[in-house]
Amino acid sequence: MTHIVDARGLSCPQPVIMTKQAFDQGQFPIEVRVDTITSRENVRRTADRLGCKVEIHEEGEEYTLIITKP
Repeated sequence: MTHIVDARGLSCPQPVIMTKQAFDQGQFPIEVRVDTITSRENVRRTADRLGCKVEIHEEGEEYTLIITKP
């Protein structure tokens, strides 16, 4: 079951913290929803550092990042 992290409307570092909490709980895949490029890139970099695969989908001014463990 996909774990959804809805971080739209939140500024960094909150989206990263919420994503890291889901990662620490082992809830994969993680679907992170953000609405700024800064949040998108910070979450992507964090997932990369944690050794995860990241798939990014852009929907208008919102971004969905699908994070999976390899």
